[in-house]
Amino acid sequence: MIRVMSPAGPQRARSAAAKQQRERAIVEAARELGTERSVREVTLTDIAAAVGMHKSAMLRYFETREQIFLTLTAEGWHEWATAIAAELGEPAEPRQIAGVLARTLVARPLFCDLLAQAPLNLERNVSLDTAFEFKTAVLGEVAGIAARLRTAAGIDEQAASDVIATATGMAGALWQMAAPGTKLRELYEQHPELAHAVVAVEPRLTSILTALLTGSR
Repeated sequence: MIRVMSPAGPQRARSAAAKQQRERAIVEAARELGTERSVREVTLTDIAAAVGMHKSAMLRYFETREQIFLTLTAEGWHEWATAIAAELGEPAEPRQIAGVLARTLVARPLFCDLLAQAPLNLERNVSLDTAFEFKTAVLGEVAGIAARLRTAAGIDEQAASDVIATATGMAGALWQMAAPGTKLRELYEQHPELAHAVVAVEPRLTSILTALLTGSR
């Protein structure tokens, strides 16, 4: 489900409220596992074990593993949009705006990981109804962020949409390249000849978005 839900209890869900609690527990277990590892490494079996359920029982609550992570992606969009609304409002210089966008994205590592996974995997293994619900939720958040950008940056609606698409697309891609917390990152750091692969996501993203915002003006 692409919605916000409440914490769970261990018993089988027999009412609407209990079902929502169990759904919330499943989502939170996926959040914890996805934060500890890469999202791509977390299986439905892992999530089921974390909430003390059999994998087959999970299908009473979510149609696929991807739907669970798509729910987290939608929540990530809402959290990011809320952070942007709190920091952007008055007109500002391109680098300042770019810094806010980059900093608030990098502060949400799981969201950055999900931004890369959503179009490649998550959206492709859910029902069309779930995909529609997810896309609709995201479009609502994008509209709110775009309104803030139009005021802060003095750009039109299309330019604001381009900035958001670039910010989220590059955040997802750069996060995968940076590979934080992985054996691959350790390899990069242990071998000086691979130093170019150690991507500093926030400054790189800030630079890219500054150039785009400056050009959009």
